[in-house]
Amino acid sequence: MFTGFTQDAQTFLWEIRLNNERSWFEANKARYQTQVLQPLRLLGEELYDYMAEQYPQLGLNLHVSRIYRDARRLHGRGPYKDHLWFTLRHENENWTSRPVFYFELMPEGISYGMGFYCAAPSLMERFRREAAEDPAPLSKLARKLNRQDRFHLEGEEYARKKPAPTPLLVPWISRKHITICRDEEYSDRSAGRELVEDLKTGYQFLMPYYQFFARLCQEEFHNSQICDISPAPFGYNAP
Repeated sequence: MFTGFTQDAQTFLWEIRLNNERSWFEANKARYQTQVLQPLRLLGEELYDYMAEQYPQLGLNLHVSRIYRDARRLHGRGPYKDHLWFTLRHENENWTSRPVFYFELMPEGISYGMGFYCAAPSLMERFRREAAEDPAPLSKLARKLNRQDRFHLEGEEYARKKPAPTPLLVPWISRKHITICRDEEYSDRSAGRELVEDLKTGYQFLMPYYQFFARLCQEEFHNSQICDISPAPFGYNAP
């Protein structure tokens, strides 16, 4: 059971940002495993169990990130990540074009939410076309988001805003990808046991947004076979 992140989890992430090289990591690997990886994995497993029980039809799987960067994509950076995360996502060959629930641990704090941030351009074009033809479903979700202050909309925006059917939808239509997230600094709550309940209620709030984009992906698959969202069994893939 997840009991929380210690102060050393945050300290380790700051320190690896400043000491991103092999000898430092090897000397501090035990700290990473006990203070960062183990509690992150326990938190992910607890949320996975909850989502599997509440929403078995989604076919979500748990994936915990590795600390090692892809050696082919270092681009002058060190070999280790200074932020770690887990995702609850559908398992298929093109999962990056699907929405995911996520939690991220960073030196500055935590972030969690629902991301549709690797969608294929054709999916986002379909998203904009549907919103223009029938703005009511997206407008309902946009108003729901605007009525609360826990989550906010993020995502890279186009240099020139895309035409939207109403001013309400401009922030949604003008993005290359969509993330609905909450960012917090470390506190007794965000690093403690209370975080589990916050994530449960947060993912419940975000479920209509997940379903909206999952449906979009499903319909696009039927038309162009971009992504397959046929039901998959629940499973845990270790990092």
